[in-house]
Amino acid sequence: MGLFSSNNKNRFPWEEVTSTSQLEEILNGTGCFLFFKHSKRCGISIMALNNFENKWDKNLKCDLYFIDLLKHRDVSNLLAEKTNVQHQSPQVIVLNKNEVIYHASHGDISPNQIKNLISNP
Repeated sequence: MGLFSSNNKNRFPWEEVTSTSQLEEILNGTGCFLFFKHSKRCGISIMALNNFENKWDKNLKCDLYFIDLLKHRDVSNLLAEKTNVQHQSPQVIVLNKNEVIYHASHGDISPNQIKNLISNP
């Protein structure tokens, strides 16, 4: 593994979204959903993912979904379409009760801001 590799995905409670039908099913739910769009070839994306995982409060009640952009660009495109949030990478999109309550990319991804939004709806 190189300098920008991430093994954290293996021990972090991500559920990988691998199909558009899986995404549709998730979006039909009504809870809190966080999507992390990630490119394993991008050093900035790897750093953003590591930063997010290191600062995320695992006690928060929010389902965590991971989208590998190299394998599942169709899933990412559908999420952008369904949420009306322009695609970026890396990117986090948070929905609560089917409403986008947060989205950010690159260095603007803030686990603390997300925590505040989820804890104080």
